[in-house]
Amino acid sequence: MAENIESLVRLMPPHPGAGDIIDWGLMERSWGEKFPTDYKSFTECYGAGAVSDYLSLLAPEPYVGNGVESTLSAMEMESLNALDYWKTIASEESGRDRVICWGLDASADILCWRVTQKDPDAWPVVVWNQDDARWRQYNCGIVEFLGRIFLAEFDDCPLGGLDLWGNAAPVFLHHAEEERLRSSGLDPWTGEPDPYAGMFGDY
Repeated sequence: MAENIESLVRLMPPHPGAGDIIDWGLMERSWGEKFPTDYKSFTECYGAGAVSDYLSLLAPEPYVGNGVESTLSAMEMESLNALDYWKTIASEESGRDRVICWGLDASADILCWRVTQKDPDAWPVVVWNQDDARWRQYNCGIVEFLGRIFLAEFDDCPLGGLDLWGNAAPVFLHHAEEERLRSSGLDPWTGEPDPYAGMFGDY
């Protein structure tokens, strides 16, 4: 598993300041699940952010749950959205019938873990492909999944767009770095002056 994160770092070097410090004990108590080891390594190296202005990757925040007045975290909100789609096939699926979202893309695909057992390192990646409105399962973790997309090692692209498929130079930006660049008047993805900077306030 360590070699997978090392391979990913070679493919997509994290920029200075990337990575998030997460209280995993708190998160796991809140969610009632342990998180996969490779995802913890990914979060430490990269954190919450985006890849090549196409794929958004989420970091966990405490799970709020029903009946609690609070703003839902992105991971919780998107997991609830994904669960609505998952329930359409849940009656046909074995296991615990739960998904946790860790990513979204510009094609409206939802990337999740399928929570099949208590060992999170055995959770497969499942993708809700918006184009054909179906779930597809990939028997690997998030780090291997991303690496295989960048190297085009699946039979076909799991995502609706080809922006990252066989992309030899994917670029990751932490959300804070993307915001910093926008605030300085630059397009975060081109490095060029942003012609819309300041027109709509902070965004």
